[in-house]
Amino acid sequence: MEFCPECGAMMLPNNGILKCNSCGYSNEMKDSEDYKLSGDIEEHENVKMLGDVEDMRSTINETCPECGHDKAYYELKQTRSADEAPTRIFTCAKCKHTWRAYH
Repeated sequence: MEFCPECGAMMLPNNGILKCNSCGYSNEMKDSEDYKLSGDIEEHENVKMLGDVEDMRSTINETCPECGHDKAYYELKQTRSADEAPTRIFTCAKCKHTWRAYH
């Protein structure tokens, strides 16, 4: 397997030439026996944002100001300059209300 020196994508064999499907760079193959495709290669966007899955987020005992439920999901985000503390963002596990805490 070889990778494109221009963009880093995998180069695929085609009629004795290795070609990058991303940027178009091509190079002559050294030995055609070393390059065999075992199936179709398809492009997929399969990145999963696990933080968006409720069961994977961190929970804390925090009372929701809307419904009074005592469990919330939380995350830390740097919303101000780097020398200041991050902002805690809470989402109620019951009603999905979102609020912030600055510390």
